[in-house]
Amino acid sequence: MPRVIWKGSISFGLVTIPVQLFSAVSRKNVRFNQLDAETGARVRYKKVSSADDTELPPERIVKGYELPSGDYVTVTDRELEELAPVAARTIDIDAFVDLTDIDPVFYDSAYHLVPDEATAKPYKLLAEAMGEADKVAVCHFVMRSKQYLAAIRPVGGRLMLSTMVYSDELVAPDQIDGLDGVGDIPVDERETAMARQLIAALEADFDPGRYTDSYREAVLELIERKASGDTTATAAPVAPASDTVVDLMAALEASVAAAKEARKRHPTTAGKDATDAAADPEAEQREPSEEVRKSA
Repeated sequence: MPRVIWKGSISFGLVTIPVQLFSAVSRKNVRFNQLDAETGARVRYKKVSSADDTELPPERIVKGYELPSGDYVTVTDRELEELAPVAARTIDIDAFVDLTDIDPVFYDSAYHLVPDEATAKPYKLLAEAMGEADKVAVCHFVMRSKQYLAAIRPVGGRLMLSTMVYSDELVAPDQIDGLDGVGDIPVDERETAMARQLIAALEADFDPGRYTDSYREAVLELIERKASGDTTATAAPVAPASDTVVDLMAALEASVAAAKEARKRHPTTAGKDATDAAADPEAEQREPSEEVRKSA
């Protein structure tokens, strides 16, 4: 059963709505402990000084920030506590914006906002008003002595909160090797048209239930087998070698054909337009759209 991780109120204007915060994600990671291979005993770690390997008690350990010179500036817990934001137990809404204004790269963790039973009406009112206006609330709040930037959005008459990273935490594309010259690479129009046909052939409604963590399932299956006494190793399937594509057009044509065949075997809920477009990969090249003809 999910546990409450934060209690407070949503504040906008003179309106205050008491809410509770529940995590919207339950991680299913398989966790291992480290053991002594010979005895099976748990491995423990000790904090020792790098100067003389002396084990240090907690009171001897302080936080240190490394400077470019290699020296350290030490900071005490009390100094950090004095700088921590005041936990006002309030989610302060700063502005209402369009959902499309927020690049998904800013989103971090997702939470359910749950109202108190006695104050469910103003919560519902805010959710309905935001839904009708098609707006998202940009807000900030303090949780566990840390200030968070967040976005509140209406979902099916409810409110969800997603924490966001700050703009100075994003890695700019120009800092990534290999991305700086991508925009200058010439692309053939026939290849682009064929790529669009491949996209149309693979178009479908998003069904999150289709996707599972196959590695986690395999690990759990291995653990279950070994726990029952079966120590037979199971070899993982070998992925085919990926060679550099020499003829991009041929690869695209083959991909479209394979996607069409897969669609016949496993029809999706994709619209008829996508199916029709994929049925004739040459159509887009032969017959420009009415919109294109007008713009030309």
